Amino acid sequence: MAHKTIDRHIARPPHGPRQEPRDVHAGSGGIIDVDAPPKEPASGPEPRSTRVGLGTQILLGMVFGSIVGAVFGPRAEVLSPLGDVFIRLLVLAAIPLIFFNLLAGLTALSDLRTFGRLSAKIMTWFVGTDLVALSVGMGAMLVLRPGVGMELTEPVAATVGEVPSVGAVLLDMVPTNIVRTFAEGNVVQIVVVAVLLGVATLLLSGGTRERLTTAYRDLAELFRSLVGLVLKGAPLGIGALMAVTVGRYGAELLGPMTRFLGGVYAGQFLIFCGYMLLMKLFTDRPPTRFLRETGPLWATTAATTSSLASLSVGLETAEKIGLPRSIFSFTLPLGAQLNKDGTAVMLGAVLIFTAQAAGVDFSLSVFPTLLLVGLLLSEGSGGIPGGGFVIALIYVQAFDLPVEVAAIVGGIYRLVDMGNTTLNVMGDMVGTSLVAQSEAGR
Repeated sequence: MAHKTIDRHIARPPHGPRQEPRDVHAGSGGIIDVDAPPKEPASGPEPRSTRVGLGTQILLGMVFGSIVGAVFGPRAEVLSPLGDVFIRLLVLAAIPLIFFNLLAGLTALSDLRTFGRLSAKIMTWFVGTDLVALSVGMGAMLVLRPGVGMELTEPVAATVGEVPSVGAVLLDMVPTNIVRTFAEGNVVQIVVVAVLLGVATLLLSGGTRERLTTAYRDLAELFRSLVGLVLKGAPLGIGALMAVTVGRYGAELLGPMTRFLGGVYAGQFLIFCGYMLLMKLFTDRPPTRFLRETGPLWATTAATTSSLASLSVGLETAEKIGLPRSIFSFTLPLGAQLNKDGTAVMLGAVLIFTAQAAGVDFSLSVFPTLLLVGLLLSEGSGGIPGGGFVIALIYVQAFDLPVEVAAIVGGIYRLVDMGNTTLNVMGDMVGTSLVAQSEAGR
């Protein structure tokens, strides 16, 4: 290889750094600097940022709020407006985010057959897990028997609603006025509108379809940014909600409802273990990683007790952990209305608890009916704080049991609903992960 040595005595420019002499080899491989000073060894990984992540901030907010509630008791309710504002802002962002995220996801699908396959898979998951959750809730109460010996002394209104028929549930999914649908925040109707518009967009061709697809994607990005902005206040808002909850309901745990609440939580924990087992067996995301990556979402569900308010955080979380937008933008909003595993555990528990308190024993032949009615009711609990409690009253009344249960369960329902909402949303996320994994190999 030819060698060319550059003169080592190069004059230093009057206003510049001294040029260090060097030898270079020229060849077909380029220029190699042989006299250049050796590179300094890598200094190792950069020190980690000391900035506290959002999940840790929310956890600290929950702990601090719980301490405030325990110390000040009912006086902590003065912080309620802070939590209410946080919930309102999440709901504000959730409605348009659901709509445009779903449109962006649907228009990214290759064809309508893919959409039909996704729908069949996720609906099978919703119905199957709801039935299992109802059975677990009933089983927990049959084992613990917390209603035996209870006295129901505070009556409520004799009529609280009626069980909807299958036809009524399906008919209520179809909106008659788009403006009213968005004004009322009816999630399932918003999903129907978005699906219809998404399918119509897929049927278009040329530049119109491309422009609409780009617009949907950009608007979805805008509202995801809005959610990120709202979440900056999550530690404060969630901390306030926890302070109010602990301050208002802490004393109730000392009464006879401890066993009922423990039974509901035990049933929900059993469903949670089933979720984690499925994640371990059928996805490439281990349970510990899944829980770590989604931590802020569970803090939000427990504090807000609203599937709708948590949905905007759920969509943001699904994006961050790498789930396909074409899947989660459809399954998560639909699940917020139709998949109620936590609520189903509670419904089964309330029904058997009330029957025990009233001295009523159900025969085995009645349980299929109990499950069917509970499944229909769990689809209509609304995704709003406290919606499941009204559904529980209707469920109890449907089997001619005393609705005085409201005077007992209602006193601690917020605590029950923390588990309900968390399991509801977790069921949506796990189901979405399983569907995404099944689609990955296609």
